[in-house]
Amino acid sequence: MYITIIRTVLLYVLIVFAVRIMGKRQLSELQPSELVVTLIIADIASIPMEDNSRPLLSGMIPMLILVALEIIVSVLMMKIPKFRKVVCGSPVMIIEDGRLLQKEMKRLRITTEDLCVQLRQQGVFSLDDVEYCIAETNGNLSVLQKPNKRNPTAQDLDITIEDTGIETVIINDGEFLNNSLRLSKTNTKEIKKILKRENTELKDVFIMTYNQAGDYKIIKKDI
Repeated sequence: MYITIIRTVLLYVLIVFAVRIMGKRQLSELQPSELVVTLIIADIASIPMEDNSRPLLSGMIPMLILVALEIIVSVLMMKIPKFRKVVCGSPVMIIEDGRLLQKEMKRLRITTEDLCVQLRQQGVFSLDDVEYCIAETNGNLSVLQKPNKRNPTAQDLDITIEDTGIETVIINDGEFLNNSLRLSKTNTKEIKKILKRENTELKDVFIMTYNQAGDYKIIKKDI
């Protein structure tokens, strides 16, 4: 039993390490080569995890080789555009100037139902509203609506909006988040001054958000 637990923990750590090295993309954003490697790694790891008679290295070595191959392929795709095109393919236009390109849809085996579902997920509920639609190499759609259907920007309305910078969670469950403090261009000393002014102890803070303009919000822990 103890051997099984140790083997499982070691394989878990190795899988997390492998995925961390390969990148931070979500499953829906993986390129074909990345998805294949991820699935194979999961399958390889399950074999020594279930069968204690197999040497642990029989699972770890193939996983490390696959990770190394994926890194090599990623570097080659960065350096050689033609190689990237072979591995990942190219984006395909399926709506151009408001016209549905049926041949491209058939080539990609995308049904009108699939297209409409993905458009609705992006807040577009009518094909008549779309000027351009591109099927990306990861399977997602990039959509540009017609000019009269796009939301106006501040520039369109000729107004100036104050730049408050990014808002981040700088305190979570009574603990400072150093990376978020850096993004908000502040420090623990300044935040402690705010907490003192608000008569709030650090340990009593559930969440505190802050932006570069100095705006903040404090949510205290439930008693």
